Formats: sequence, C-alpha cells, structure tokens
Amino acid sequence: MDSGDFIQQGGEFTTSFSALHEDIMRTHILTRLDGPTLATASCASSRLHELAAADKLWQRICNRTWPSTVDPVIGRVISAMPAGHRSFYYDSFPALHHRSCSPGISRGAHKLNSQTSGMISAVDVRYRNKLILSKTHETETETGWFLCSPFRVDLLDQKETVSSPAKFHGRGEETLQSELENNLTLSWILIDPRTKRAANFSSLRPVSVTLNWLTADVQARYATVLGSFLFTVLVTCRGKEGGDVLQLKEVSLQVEDMEGRTLSGKESLVILQEAMEGGKKVGKRGDDDDERERYVEFLRRKREMRERKQRRERRLDLVCMATGVTIFVAWVVVLLRRYS
Repeated sequence: MDSGDFIQQGGEFTTSFSALHEDIMRTHILTRLDGPTLATASCASSRLHELAAADKLWQRICNRTWPSTVDPVIGRVISAMPAGHRSFYYDSFPALHHRSCSPGISRGAHKLNSQTSGMISAVDVRYRNKLILSKTHETETETGWFLCSPFRVDLLDQKETVSSPAKFHGRGEETLQSELENNLTLSWILIDPRTKRAANFSSLRPVSVTLNWLTADVQARYATVLGSFLFTVLVTCRGKEGGDVLQLKEVSLQVEDMEGRTLSGKESLVILQEAMEGGKKVGKRGDDDDERERYVEFLRRKREMRERKQRRERRLDLVCMATGVTIFVAWVVVLLRRYS
C-alpha cells in the first residue's frame, strides 16, 4: 500500500477506496449494486471496470431482475453473447426507446436478414413487487405456417390458469381493475439465439386496464410503440370466486401496424430483428404516464389514418356512382336519338 492509498482528512489519514482489497470490493460492495449503478461504477477507473465486468455479478443482477433467465436454455444463449450476462442486460434494460428506433422500423422496409430457427420469450410478471409468473417460451419460426399466419405468442395454454400466491386487496372486478393498473408489472424479453441479441418489448406497467362485462375478466394491456408499429402484451386476469386470489388466464404478445392489421410471422421477424440490432435504449425506464401518452398518441394517429382512408373510399364511391350515372344517361340519350 503506497502513499496514494491514503487521503488526509482533518489531520488524520484514512484509507481511500482504491486501497480496498479486491475480494472486499467484489463480494461486499459490487454485489450490492443494481445494473445501472454497476455500469456507472465501471466507468470510474480501469480497476473498477475490470472488477465490474465479472460475469457472475451480471448473472446475479439478470437473475434478480428477470427470474426467467435462470432457465438453462436461456443461460446457454446468454453465455454465447460477446460479454455474457452483461451483454444481455445492456440489450434488455430498459425497454426500447420509440424515438430512437432506426428509420427502417418506421417504414417496415427491411427484409429478413436470414431465417432464424426460433425466438425465445422470457416473461416475468409481478404483483406488488412479488413474482407471480416467470416463464420461458420457445417459438419455432421456420415453418410456413408461422411465416404466413398472424404473429401471436401465447405464454399459457388455452385452458391453463395460474393462481397467484399474492392476494389483491378488496373484492369485485372494479377493485381488481384498479389494483392491476397500479400494481401489476410485466417484462417480456425476446431473444434471438442466431444473432445473440435480445430486447424488452413491453411497457413496465399497463397502458390500459379494461373490464369485460360479459366474462367478468379484467384485461391489462402493455404496449411499446416503435415507429409505425405497436407491440402489445395482453394479460387477462380474474379474481378467484369466493376469495381475493389473483388468477392469470391469458398472457400473449402481438404486433400490429398503424392500420390495425396484425403482422404475419415473417413481417414481425423483420421488425423484431431490426429493433434488436438498431433500436436504442434510454438511460432508464420512462415514466408510466409517458408510456400511456405514447400509446394514446399511437391510437390517435391510427384513428386519423382510418378516417382518412374512409374519406378516400367515400370519395371513390361518389366518383364511381357519378361515372355510372353519366354512362347510363349517355346510353339513354343515344337510344332516344336513335329511335326519335
């Protein structure tokens, strides 16, 4: 330990941070940091950068932030990434920033780079910060059926329900609706094993929560807007009859364009690949109100586009009717002249 390891304070010498033993820094200090703080600390010095690059640190952070990453299948994919769990964390946190996406995402002009063999979903749902669902799902993307059919990933089977150990406070659908809006958080990360890239395609909290009066189910909608495309995660819930236990009935992901058309599997893969490779992140997750505002703005633009389309169609109908009437009148005039 040299003189550079001491700092004089009020006539006394104290040990500087750089003089701490590596084992103390690694096991007692860096392990207490979250992802953003650890990333910031790694920029402070070359020594901290080396210590903070340890894959075990980032693996612990990833497993704590997204428990679904404990799955061995995802673990193998992450281990193949350039910087392991650190690469995965940088790709997946926070959600994609809609204003920083590449122009190709807005225009949908890119082609599928090469056919990927599959896409892995890592989904974690929390209620009041308690994990109620952590699941991974592999989607085959090579079949003609997937490429041509509307893109949709269903996390739960049709008759499968998940009963949460967390209980919501109060009874009734309206109470459940309010509880979900304020306390149900979700993360949906899509991973491409071929490109070894990942991205989070869900807002943290619902952008809307609606009650289906016919089935008494409550539907929480999570959304991420990327240019002219909307990634929507729909979570259907119900309070267990006779109690206050939360049940999940449906968790699904879809992609639609500005016209409200659900994209096919092939079209969605193009957008997903472009978002993973060209999408940028913000420094932290956006405010919940901002996410809702972006969703509302997308719906407004979608409504305006539909109205413009309807006006064009009405004008075209009028032109067709006028043309038909003109032709009919002309035909009648010709007949009258011929037989007069």
